[in-house]
Amino acid sequence: MIKEFRDFIARGNVLDLAVAVIIGAAFGKIVSTFVDGIIMPPIGLLLGKVDFSNLFYDLSGSHPASLAEAKAKGLPVIAYGAFLNDVVGFLIVAFVVFLVIRQVNKRKQAEAPAATKDCPYCLTAIPLAATRCSGCCGELN
Repeated sequence: MIKEFRDFIARGNVLDLAVAVIIGAAFGKIVSTFVDGIIMPPIGLLLGKVDFSNLFYDLSGSHPASLAEAKAKGLPVIAYGAFLNDVVGFLIVAFVVFLVIRQVNKRKQAEAPAATKDCPYCLTAIPLAATRCSGCCGELN
């Protein structure tokens, strides 16, 4: 069982996954810092000098002055500003992943050899090894 576990861990895809998780965690931290420090302050300024990270709804009725004060007192609050920051961060990560996957797919399509050819008579896609067209029955060279 130990040998099987060692072989499992030593496989390339498990190591690739471990590296991806570590890089993903570091990238997530970069994105959250980017959103909190660079993206949201100008948006808050445009919307009337709003600090999104400090937006909250007080459930206790005691009206704390800030989210930090509410947390220090242990008051129940809904911190929707932090949620908005996380949504923007998620959208940025999702967009970056989309761009990476898009580039990988383009590279795979460019590298994949053609599996079909067009019939010179009817332009139907046929397998490369075909000697007759399945669409018009024309003989192929």
